[in-house]
Amino acid sequence: MPQIGLVDLGSNNARLVVYEYQPGAWFRLVDDISEPIRLGEGLGTTGRLTTGAIARGLAALDLFSDYAAAARLDELLILGTSALRDAGNAELFTSAAQPLGFTIRVLSGEEEAQLGVLAVANGFAVEDAWVMDLGGGSAQISRMKKRRYARGEAYPLGAVRLTESFLASDPPRRSQVKELEERVGKFLAPVARALAKDDLPWIAMGGTIRNLAEAVQEATAYPLSLLHGYFLRREHLDGLIERMQAVKSAERSRIAGINPDRADVILAGALVYRWLLAASGREGLTVSGHGMREGAFYQRFLPAPHRLAEVRRFSIANLTARFGLATAHTAHVRRLARQLFDGLAPLHGLSAAEADLLDAAASLHDVGITVNYYRHHRHGSYILEAESLPGLSHREHALLIELVRLHHKGLPRLDRFRQLLRPGDKELLLRLTTCLRLAEALERSRAQRIERVEVQPGDRVIRLGLVSAEEPAVEAWEAAKHGPLVKLAFGRRLVIETA
Repeated sequence: MPQIGLVDLGSNNARLVVYEYQPGAWFRLVDDISEPIRLGEGLGTTGRLTTGAIARGLAALDLFSDYAAAARLDELLILGTSALRDAGNAELFTSAAQPLGFTIRVLSGEEEAQLGVLAVANGFAVEDAWVMDLGGGSAQISRMKKRRYARGEAYPLGAVRLTESFLASDPPRRSQVKELEERVGKFLAPVARALAKDDLPWIAMGGTIRNLAEAVQEATAYPLSLLHGYFLRREHLDGLIERMQAVKSAERSRIAGINPDRADVILAGALVYRWLLAASGREGLTVSGHGMREGAFYQRFLPAPHRLAEVRRFSIANLTARFGLATAHTAHVRRLARQLFDGLAPLHGLSAAEADLLDAAASLHDVGITVNYYRHHRHGSYILEAESLPGLSHREHALLIELVRLHHKGLPRLDRFRQLLRPGDKELLLRLTTCLRLAEALERSRAQRIERVEVQPGDRVIRLGLVSAEEPAVEAWEAAKHGPLVKLAFGRRLVIETA
């Protein structure tokens, strides 16, 4: 399968991500290398790249080129952003790179924003949103409509640029912070008014917001170590900023979650977000783990217009393909689980969203077998904790982890994910677990012998009629074991009948 490397030459970092993929079918990230180059160093005051910045940038490209040759990448795409777009002497860098075999595509502000919107369109199950990408040199703010870029604008409000222009002291003085916020307000007041007028999702991307979110997760003992889809609350960001503003950058780098390479500039980026949250009256924003690089990848992975048909379904299908789970057994467990869910609808009254969650769990219930059959239910839950699943909320992700853990045995224990869940989720989890566990029991021989299950929910009894061309002794025996679970979930006795 082809492998593509995508390099983002940012004002702060140069980052290479490598994807292995089967066009239009599935993909996976296989490597990620980041190198602090500070290409935007001094740019805010001089308008030019420094000699040191050029040397660091070229050294990073040389490193990435060596990797690409050794790994035999099929393609290496190098994208330049704000620093190369704005520097008056950018040609010094791009010209020096050409003899080394590098062709750099310097993106316009609009092109960069369009790639960010494409990443959001394929990373979230939303049609319309505000998209913000704050880097070292600039901030792009765009409006996505019907999963397409509608409009946007780039602002000179990057973390490196603002730090050099306003936060000269370490730690910064209050007067310096005030001046920075006044500059932000000068540019972003119309954006704040627009954000205040609607309740569309505000999705932010880039290294600054991801690092801020990681630090807040550390401070709040967040139960999922996933950034994509995380809702960063304004109050938590305010608390982090107070901690960062009170100390020097060297001490700031020791705050749990803060990347030492960003410690001296991350406060400026955080202040931009704080101002915009306060001015718009928003409670928070949603963090994207995907960005401009992923947008560029989708241009290779998918034909025009480069958008997934359904983000959520693709996320599950992508994972099942990567782990080799698209088997006849998995497909049959999915069918039986849906028949049980539909047949028990008069008792549970759940919606299509919960049916989709059950289907995802049925698709992934055996993912832990890729580690070991024994305790595979636990192995599966560990795998899902480490996997981002675009299109699912963190609440849904937590429920999915628990469904996979419970598909073999056990009862729901929600203490660990309590801050993510809602009242009634324990009962929801119990009922979905019952459907999933029964479905797997009815496919115990892994031979698809049960053609269908006919569910008859009564006042005291739930009857499962097993339609099969042969006597499904092992399936009936296995399903009957779950009578106590059915009683607990639905308050009725389980009766198994074979035709």
